[in-house]
Amino acid sequence: MADQTQPWAERTVEVPPQPGVVPPQRDAFRRGVAAVGQPRTPRTEQFPAVDPGDWTGDSSPRRPMGWHLAQLRRGGEWSAAGALFAFVCWGIWAISGRGDLAAPLLTFVLSLLTAVGLFALARLLGRLVLERQLGRVRRSARGAHLVTALFLAGVGVAYLQQTEWVVSAWNWVTGN
Repeated sequence: MADQTQPWAERTVEVPPQPGVVPPQRDAFRRGVAAVGQPRTPRTEQFPAVDPGDWTGDSSPRRPMGWHLAQLRRGGEWSAAGALFAFVCWGIWAISGRGDLAAPLLTFVLSLLTAVGLFALARLLGRLVLERQLGRVRRSARGAHLVTALFLAGVGVAYLQQTEWVVSAWNWVTGN
């Protein structure tokens, strides 16, 4: 047994040799001798080779679907704020019409579908310009969400400009 006066970190326990068990070899390490000229493992990964059968020419590694969805969600608060503003403005315009809500509802749904198409177009342009041409990695969809939010804010303002009492109130406030 080890001397109890030594600190616990310096105590060693002798294990008797067991039959059939070969202790690991320590060729790479020798006490007091520096390992100079030994080949080291690279710290970074090599770029994956492009598969000649890959018609896209994309050499980036495949990522799981959850990673792509998380990337699309980043910046979504911009699109949500734009959609909320457009919905409130549409509601004011639709209620002021005092008629059937079927046609106004169809226009709002078409406006939202146009915003989704604009979002997809902004993502496509970002992929072509940022990733393919400039070689940058996109970590979020904030730019596409911002473009979509600006579009939806413009849609909301257009709804308000078609509402007579809002236009007259605006003219009264600005003095026109």
